[in-house]
Amino acid sequence: MSPVPPSAALDGAAKALARGEAVIFPTDTVYGIGVAVGAAPGPEALYAAKGRPASKPIPWLVASLGDLDRYGRDVPPYARQLAREGWPGALTLVVHASEAVPAAFCSAAGTVALRMPDHPVPLALAKAVGPLATTSANRSGQPPARCGAEVDPQLAAACGWVLAGDGSWPCAGVPSSIVDCTGPHPRPLR
Repeated sequence: MSPVPPSAALDGAAKALARGEAVIFPTDTVYGIGVAVGAAPGPEALYAAKGRPASKPIPWLVASLGDLDRYGRDVPPYARQLAREGWPGALTLVVHASEAVPAAFCSAAGTVALRMPDHPVPLALAKAVGPLATTSANRSGQPPARCGAEVDPQLAAACGWVLAGDGSWPCAGVPSSIVDCTGPHPRPLR
């Protein structure tokens, strides 16, 4: 697990998220760009900054196993088992969205993708401001950033805060596995 950044840096990032601004931060997989679901009006800032098609839903980073049932509806037992075995970690579970999911952050299919990362930075941020709608910190079609030095400067300029570190927060460089948990059996998507 990576070292936690100084509290002033985390506080600054949490305040930017609470204002509804996008923030770049390390995760256990790749660097992410995210907004606080409870503060941002929607994920549009992420789509605009990345040049990402709005048809691709933005997954969430959550702070606890309990968030699977809080933000998921009719979560099947196998999804809970996958979460117990794979969280925190590089496993994203797609579930039917509960009423706690704002419409702007819900997919057209009525689902939400949830992941509890195994990294102290996004966990601390999610505990401070709630779930983070997060995608990889790179322009659409470009490789994801595995360290702070690989974060695109134009992408960083579109954010309220950047926790890029001094190279001491490298990421694994591999995006998470994604499993669709909306049917009777788990279905790997990535």
